[in-house]
Amino acid sequence: MDRVKVGIIGPGNIGSDLMYKVMRSKYLEMGIMAGIVESEGIKRARSMGVPVSTEGVKAVGANKEIRIAFDATSASAHVRFNAPALRSNGIISIDLTPAALGPYCVPSVNLNELTEEQDINMVTCGGQATIPIVYAIKRAAGAAYAEIVACISSKSAGPGTRANMDEFTETTSSAIVKVGGADKGKAIIILNPADPPLMMTNTIMVRVKDSSVGIDKIRESIDDMVTNLREYVPGYRLRVPPIMEGDKVTTIVQVEGQGDFLPKFSGNLDIINSAAVAAAERLAAKMLGVGAN
Repeated sequence: MDRVKVGIIGPGNIGSDLMYKVMRSKYLEMGIMAGIVESEGIKRARSMGVPVSTEGVKAVGANKEIRIAFDATSASAHVRFNAPALRSNGIISIDLTPAALGPYCVPSVNLNELTEEQDINMVTCGGQATIPIVYAIKRAAGAAYAEIVACISSKSAGPGTRANMDEFTETTSSAIVKVGGADKGKAIIILNPADPPLMMTNTIMVRVKDSSVGIDKIRESIDDMVTNLREYVPGYRLRVPPIMEGDKVTTIVQVEGQGDFLPKFSGNLDIINSAAVAAAERLAAKMLGVGAN
């Protein structure tokens, strides 16, 4: 079966892990790995037979076979350079930075609604891990307020993550409302220096509108969401089942990475990459005229 060629801008840890995920996709094919220097990521891609360039987004735009591009750089680079260049060349952008120029995409919640956009934003790693749960609680009992705390290993937070900390909180908070359905939202990120590194854990607290619904219905909605999410993030699981105190529901989820390129404790990077590939596969399937699973 034919596959849609994609480009990756940013050959760092996220871009390298993305490459491994793309290479096992039945709908996607690596068309180019682009950076701005001769980095280890560029060398790695070249050694695997992937076309490479150190001319960044310019090289991606010049490749007429590329239909979709993943931006794994920074929010500022996406806004200033990459998004305009991709748009002008008719390439769909899947943005893994917190730039949030395009609509938010959380595959287990709203992927079916996003099929025509030119620039899709993957929110943040914390958003991908927690917004599905906020949405699951909201659809069962409403959500007046939702707060999430994403705790990741400091060893899995590279320069890009650290440079985008403010954007992380702003973008995740906004997506909790726009995608998760809460009336108000707040996001906090914690870098945990523990050694050996701990798995990514996320605490979700939601103040529900209708506490009479009861914990059983809320748990059923959450369990259904976890099942859906595990279709593209197999290491996702409930670490602490939902607990209800008055109108407040609290639960904790854990994300273990698939170990494609990054360590398994880097669930934060694995989940946003897995979500991005799931979104790209849906777009590619439509381009190819087939149905994505």
